[in-house]
Amino acid sequence: MARKKVSLAWIANDSTRRATFKKRRKGLMKKASELATLCDVRTCVVVYGPGEAQGKVWPSPAEAARVLARFKSMPEMEQCKKMMNQEGFLRQRVAKAQEQLRKQERENRELETTLLMYDGLNSVAEGVGAVDRLRDLAIEDATSLAWMVEMKAKAVQERIDILKAQMHHTASTAATAAASSSHAAEVIQQHQGPADALVAKDKTPLEAAMEALQRQNWFMEVMNPSIDNNVLFGSVSARAEEMMLMQPYIDTTMSWLDPYFPLN
Repeated sequence: MARKKVSLAWIANDSTRRATFKKRRKGLMKKASELATLCDVRTCVVVYGPGEAQGKVWPSPAEAARVLARFKSMPEMEQCKKMMNQEGFLRQRVAKAQEQLRKQERENRELETTLLMYDGLNSVAEGVGAVDRLRDLAIEDATSLAWMVEMKAKAVQERIDILKAQMHHTASTAATAAASSSHAAEVIQQHQGPADALVAKDKTPLEAAMEALQRQNWFMEVMNPSIDNNVLFGSVSARAEEMMLMQPYIDTTMSWLDPYFPLN
């Protein structure tokens, strides 16, 4: 069973008021202890009851004196910055509730305007006169509807601009790739001799590119001064001898044999 909400008003009955005071003061001390334990902050509570010469202090008079001394050492503006009485507390709660109410009213207004816009679009799609439905709108509703349509149109235009930019970027990338491929083909053709050009007609672009790359590597090895000439020409002569030994076993009638195709 839910506890009955207590009215924030002065309790007229004397005994009830004293009992409530003791109960609430004990609860206040407990809350202060929980705050200090959970958040590791220095707190103190001093409460004087009606007719009491010495009030209740938590956690101890010495600790409370240290906390109060630290508070008094602060500038006066800092001391009053967070102070609040009952009236100020209630005003703050009222202001917060009013702000939440205004926010909810704005959200409801936007939802109603959006629904009105969709109703108008559906009436046009269904062939029903949209002007007849919008004719009875108040000036506030018509203004909100115009603002909503303008915002939606702006969002659609921004999306169109983004898609156009993406398409332009894609086209530019494709053009750059095509230009690079064309340049690579021209470089390969420049490195080929007349005989290579005739042979390359019957080869795929990949085969022609691999042959050109192998010839280029062989040319770089020849032009590299760090390579020993004796080793280089020795390897060439050995390759020539190997070709001479293989000559009797080569079938010249085979269509795949290409005298210009490198052996490795």
